[in-house]
Amino acid sequence: MVFDYLIVGAGLFGCVCANELTSRGYSCLVIDKNPFVGGTCYTKVMDDIVVHMYGAHIFRTNDVAIWNYINKFATFNNFVNSPMAVYKDEIYNLPFNMNTFSKLWGIKTPAEAKAIIAKEIKESGIKEINNLEDWAISQVGTTIYKKLIKGYTEKQWGYDCKDLPKEIMRRIPVRFIYDNNYYNCRYQGIPVGGYTPLLTAMLSKAKVVLSADYLKDRANWNSKANKIIFTGPIDEFYDYKFGELEYRGLRFETEKLDIPNYQGNAVINYTEKEVPYTRIIEHKHFEFGEQPWTIISREYPCSWKRGSYPFYPVNNDKNQTIFLKYKELSKTEKKVLFGGRLGSYQYFDMQDTIAAAMKFCQVL
Repeated sequence: MVFDYLIVGAGLFGCVCANELTSRGYSCLVIDKNPFVGGTCYTKVMDDIVVHMYGAHIFRTNDVAIWNYINKFATFNNFVNSPMAVYKDEIYNLPFNMNTFSKLWGIKTPAEAKAIIAKEIKESGIKEINNLEDWAISQVGTTIYKKLIKGYTEKQWGYDCKDLPKEIMRRIPVRFIYDNNYYNCRYQGIPVGGYTPLLTAMLSKAKVVLSADYLKDRANWNSKANKIIFTGPIDEFYDYKFGELEYRGLRFETEKLDIPNYQGNAVINYTEKEVPYTRIIEHKHFEFGEQPWTIISREYPCSWKRGSYPFYPVNNDKNQTIFLKYKELSKTEKKVLFGGRLGSYQYFDMQDTIAAAMKFCQVL
């Protein structure tokens, strides 16, 4: 059988494409080199607890159409993301809000918080934004930057903040109200049972082949479909013809603990640079678990190299120049289309991935 579409990659982008296209009557073959579907959204049940194997994924959106779409495939709970941050022996609420400011400075009112931040910004003497450090201090002052941004960001990206472009930090959520809800979105939650059943439901009308490496058997897979949607790394597709695109990697240490509650919250960030991990996730709290045991994951940022999983594109000028060469070359392909986070070399949140995949399929 020759399929209408071969979709290379069973991450969220590929799964949405498969669902959209099969719903319109097209036949789809979806392959992935992993033995599971979902990409970084992959969840696995371990000792009765749903574990987010590649870091916390909390779905949120203000778009009712996206919310209605994703709810066709799973029932969502009412989890609200309210992470905490640890700096040395201090603990603060995130996002930066009046609870944070009260703990930092012993104040009560928004006016007091705004005055302190404005004073710190003025005293910093920053007149020109040249890097991420300049931009962050110009937004929140020096205290918040030094305690809650600098160390975490430098661990995450492997560079000093003075050597990072401000665009890497797209926004700093600051609220002058007592509200610990990290995402200012109308719709928020986590699918009951995790993301793997949701993504499997999206693929219900497609043929799925796992543990299949497209690039190692390209000619064979190309013969199986009229069109190909490639969601893997675009530089790898072209055998790094113009050079290697840079990513930031992650490493996870997951362990079961014979206690019912380790940290009292689903996500706690560690903002001190000397602590090697950026956060600890306690998975049971995503689904309000009451098991007498718990499972935690420590998340370590690390350098990326070929063969390891690419998590965050490093969108600096050097990498964008390389990517644009690949993008231009991709326009010459008659049979292959590129999409998703790795195919377009940009970071997508889940709601953005769904919107991008739906838009992508509209023009096919």
